Amino acid sequence: MIDFIENNSNLNSGLGDIAPESSPLVNPLVAILLCTYNGAQFLEEQLDSLEAQTHQNWVVIASDDGSTDNTPEILRQYQSKWPAGKLTIRSGPQKGFCQNFLSLACDPNIRADYYAFCDQDDVWLPAKLEVALSNISANQSTEVPHLYCGRTKYVTKNLKPCGMSPLFVFPPSFRNALVQSIAGGNTMVFNQPAKKLIEKVGPVDVPSHDWWLYQLISGVEGVVFYDRMPYLLYRQHEFALVGGNNSFPAKMERVWMLLQGRFQKWNMQNIAVLKQVNHLLVKNHQEILVMFEVMRNAKLKDRFRLMEVCGLYRQTRRGTLSLFLATLINKI
Repeated sequence: MIDFIENNSNLNSGLGDIAPESSPLVNPLVAILLCTYNGAQFLEEQLDSLEAQTHQNWVVIASDDGSTDNTPEILRQYQSKWPAGKLTIRSGPQKGFCQNFLSLACDPNIRADYYAFCDQDDVWLPAKLEVALSNISANQSTEVPHLYCGRTKYVTKNLKPCGMSPLFVFPPSFRNALVQSIAGGNTMVFNQPAKKLIEKVGPVDVPSHDWWLYQLISGVEGVVFYDRMPYLLYRQHEFALVGGNNSFPAKMERVWMLLQGRFQKWNMQNIAVLKQVNHLLVKNHQEILVMFEVMRNAKLKDRFRLMEVCGLYRQTRRGTLSLFLATLINKI
């Protein structure tokens, strides 16, 4: 087992002299927030894909959540192979993948121009960072949180193509974010105002970090951009904590989860946290949140009317049907 860098002084020295306000237009620095847990089987391919990025000004902060396989040793090998400060290793909170990612996103000692979540078992296509940074820098306002996310290519554990994530065509919005997460955290890149907002809220108890970022940033009327072009190979394998939903068994599993009340439980968690940060939301979204909570506890004759008043929507026909089903059987 390797010795993890845990204290803030070591973390800062590992990152080097990172200027929080360095120019986002001239070779911006990206902090890649990598979370690992027993990922030795695929981790090297992911790290190699980071090394092959066309945008080269990046550092990796790897938070390992107590791996018992060779994950720590692989991280240490790459730390030795890469230039000093390129890879910093630390111990995660060991409270699951969501809290591990939030522990990085909420850490004020991690400073860069932009930030990118990174899973241990994917493969990034070479232009992933370059495309995301071009999109953000061309469209961001100085003080407005900006979240870039997008579609993925599904691949088998041997990287053979096996489909694509759903194509979403409706605009991202808070009305959509309340009932759907449109992109995996593995595609997400965000700017400094978004990072400061996440830090301000802290590591909250939510089902997933990616859905939470979509809700939070859309809730404050930040910019959420969904890229229809995929720049990531999303590996589907038996050990994945979260997988795609393109296969029939995966779709049936999600219907079963809905019937069992999993979606309802997730919404309860999200609403509880959104109420905690209600003062940060714009007024219109505060009102939508109140109506959404009322709708979830309303009688059947009122639920669909309130859903229409809230303007809730999902991105696909199947998603819309599942939303109506959840509303009908009071599992929303």
